[in-house]
Amino acid sequence: MNNYKLKIAEIIFEAVEGLTLEEVTSMVEVPTDTKMGDYAFPCFKLAKSLRKAPPMIAKDIAEKLAGADLFDKVESVNAYVNMYLSRKGFVQDVVSAAVAEAESFGRSELGKGKTVIVEYSSPNIAKPFHIGHIRSTVIGNSIYKIYDFLGYDTVRINHLGDYGTQFGKMIVAYRKWGNKEDVINAPIKTLLEYYTKFHVEVENDPSLDDEARAVFTKLENGSPEEVALWQWFRDESLKEFSRVYTMLGIEFDSYAGESFYSDKMGRILDWLKDKDLLVASEGAQIVDLEPYGMSPALITKKDGSTLYITRDIAAAVYRKETYDFYKNIYVVASQQNLHFQQWFKIVELMGCEWAKDCVHIPFGLVSLEEGTMSTRHGRVVFLEDVLTRAVEQTKEIILEKNVNTDNVEETAAQVGIGAVMFQELSNSRIKDYVFSWNKVLNFEGETGPYVQYTHARAVSILRKAGDEAVQKAKEVSALDMSFVLGDSAYELTKLLYGFPQVVVEAAEKYEPSVVTRHIVDIAQNFNRFYHDEYILVDNEAEKLAKIALVIAAKNTIKNGLHLLGIQAPEKM
Repeated sequence: MNNYKLKIAEIIFEAVEGLTLEEVTSMVEVPTDTKMGDYAFPCFKLAKSLRKAPPMIAKDIAEKLAGADLFDKVESVNAYVNMYLSRKGFVQDVVSAAVAEAESFGRSELGKGKTVIVEYSSPNIAKPFHIGHIRSTVIGNSIYKIYDFLGYDTVRINHLGDYGTQFGKMIVAYRKWGNKEDVINAPIKTLLEYYTKFHVEVENDPSLDDEARAVFTKLENGSPEEVALWQWFRDESLKEFSRVYTMLGIEFDSYAGESFYSDKMGRILDWLKDKDLLVASEGAQIVDLEPYGMSPALITKKDGSTLYITRDIAAAVYRKETYDFYKNIYVVASQQNLHFQQWFKIVELMGCEWAKDCVHIPFGLVSLEEGTMSTRHGRVVFLEDVLTRAVEQTKEIILEKNVNTDNVEETAAQVGIGAVMFQELSNSRIKDYVFSWNKVLNFEGETGPYVQYTHARAVSILRKAGDEAVQKAKEVSALDMSFVLGDSAYELTKLLYGFPQVVVEAAEKYEPSVVTRHIVDIAQNFNRFYHDEYILVDNEAEKLAKIALVIAAKNTIKNGLHLLGIQAPEKM
């Protein structure tokens, strides 16, 4: 598929003086109003070197470009050269690529030979996998898929919160108020009750905190009883988490959590000492970051136990030495901005030039209509409950509307879970939002089900056309594409053409919503084309050209949904 911006720049470069090809390319733009052409070239910058008024320069350039095969029309409007592409050539080129490349349309080798690590989800064991975790989980999964699509070697890491004083609290609570049978029957909900009770009881008995810290120190030192309880909590938690990941269709290459780095802390502490970065402070050890505009970073507590920041440094060093990453991406809530700024700076001060390749991707927070979520107070919405309810409600809609599907359960899962995921990925990740059941389960408007339905509609058209016609339509070079040059078909084709660059933009911005918005636009324009044009006409040549565009749109929508981690049902 041609790079039209570059082709246009090359033609203009031959027609003007005083600019490099790179400068010309950077100046070519896409007008916001399609009435002003497909591409435009502003001539203000040439006025000084050519000693002419910009409108005169635009007129001269337009006359030189007018005969080029690439264009149907070229005109000057004030200081701009407005260019209208040859619709037939453009449509033939784009549809050919989208049909031939199919599930690879939009892929590239941009990242060949470079490793990108994406850390996401990372729930705390022995605590609920709640609606607040969905953001890191689905945003991170989409970022992984986008980088994988661009040819990077990707590593998916679930950095489990499986260490720290919270486990001292959990063990103390279990020993005081718990029993094994309850934990086996409902691990997370039971452990949450214990954790909540601990924070109620500690109000009256502050010594419980000291007891919990002492238990965690034993855990860090490898005490068999504490380790056995911790391992049990971890195993039971992972069983519950894996059910949710299966529902979401999400997998990981590594579940190496905080505990994995417990035996790697000594090396980091020695490294910090060798660099004279550690400062004693009231019995604890800190790194003074005030010269860099940040508060001091606590590295070890008075009792010698380590903290998140120490473990994150150890994890980053391990990842660099193990994977030699090009980028090390952390998809973690914006609440942790300072934490990442601190330890990135510490790694830099340790002399690791690769600190610049560690990237924190923040996102906004989820709150409930009744207030902020809190595991300490037991105020949470379980993610599994959200997904299950979404599937159940979708199933009701499918049965009520007698939707055409071969497998009601499978379609309900694809659409219901897709609806929840799509909502998470449809807005800028940095925005906070309030979780609302009504909003999540509303399938009207610019939603996941709307895009999925559009894909199913395209498949339905192809099914009605028949295998023979579809196979013929795939030979786009042999078709007469003059039958799909109307405005709705052309605007749809332009959106298909833009898809590969949208994937690159989403990667550069770490922003899945760039893809989400684009496939909504494609779906809307496909439906406009569907309503404007009768596709399965009697005229064979016209029918095949229209089928080819349907195939191209279907492939692109499916690829876009794939990048979001969402299924593309063939019947809905």
